[in-house]
Amino acid sequence: MYNEKVIEHYSNPRNVGEIEDASGVGEVGNPVCGDIMKMYLQIENDIIKDVKFKTFGCGAAIATSSVSTELIKGKTIDQALQLTNQDVVDELGGLPPVKLHCSVLAEEAIRTAIADYLRKQGKMTEEEILKKCKLEKAGECSHCHDVPQE
Repeated sequence: MYNEKVIEHYSNPRNVGEIEDASGVGEVGNPVCGDIMKMYLQIENDIIKDVKFKTFGCGAAIATSSVSTELIKGKTIDQALQLTNQDVVDELGGLPPVKLHCSVLAEEAIRTAIADYLRKQGKMTEEEILKKCKLEKAGECSHCHDVPQE
């Protein structure tokens, strides 16, 4: 069912854990399958210096979380926002169709964490954050609005 790269990321996930005093934190879940992802970002000068995740879910959820952290680490915020769930699937060498929703969760967790960071910075209005993160277009505004303001 899973290819070797998915199994490798599930068996030996990269960047597991949390970041104390993270610049941005995003948590998303899928009520149908029960997967929950929490992404922590440490951002300096708009570059993702460190990223960690905690995921409760199936092997595909853990693998997509792991590979997505590798894909955005060292990237700028704008580069990370360009990451799509298809990029995650491609990097893993594919996922079974029934597990594609896990790659969507990984993309949403990253966008939600970036939205949290942007809000904490106070440099953008809510509308600008939604536009930058493309959450409004995806119909995922609730993720951005649910992040507590400081």
